[in-house]
Amino acid sequence: MKLRRSRFTPAQPLWLRYPHPRGGCREKTGASHGVPGTDGQKGGQVIGTALRRGIAGVLFATAVSAVAAAPGWAQTGSGGTGSSSGSGSLSASGSAALPVSSSNGLGALAAATSQTGKMYEWGATGPDTWDCSGLVQWAFRQVGVMLPRTTWEQAEVGASVPRYALSPGDVIIINQDASHVGIYAGFGQVLNAYAAGFPVGLTPLDQFYIYSIRRF
Repeated sequence: MKLRRSRFTPAQPLWLRYPHPRGGCREKTGASHGVPGTDGQKGGQVIGTALRRGIAGVLFATAVSAVAAAPGWAQTGSGGTGSSSGSGSLSASGSAALPVSSSNGLGALAAATSQTGKMYEWGATGPDTWDCSGLVQWAFRQVGVMLPRTTWEQAEVGASVPRYALSPGDVIIINQDASHVGIYAGFGQVLNAYAAGFPVGLTPLDQFYIYSIRRF
């Protein structure tokens, strides 16, 4: 008997099993996205534990990366001057200027991760459902950082971060109209409350147009 091959292989990252359309929620329209039905809610509950386990692994590796990026752990280049492309720049002494995550950002990322699997609902601020900016606001409140409520207000606070210095825990304002927001989880993934019908979880960064990056 010929066995039918599964569409998804164990080697695929968990977030690839739940592909997202591009863009994320668009709060600026003011249109109600509706509330997911009970089937969607049950689906979020079923995959919530699996998502949390997968993201826990990402957070562990992220924490290691953050320690390695701290000043005391900076790697020295093999000499020469100039600048490197992509992840940072080289000083005259050859030391790499690596991006460093903020403790507030990492704490907020951990808090947001605890909500993985809960469903998106436009305008929701928890504890059972979330919209994108409500989740980010709540997550940072857990570490004592008070953010405004909407994506456009969140885009105006904190320190601006260039793309090459993007680090886990940074807030990413998304879409050309700044209508979506998430927290960078590292490894090219954004933790966010995506849109109606999707649970809180990871979305590949390359799915998004980056409006700005903020650090708190």
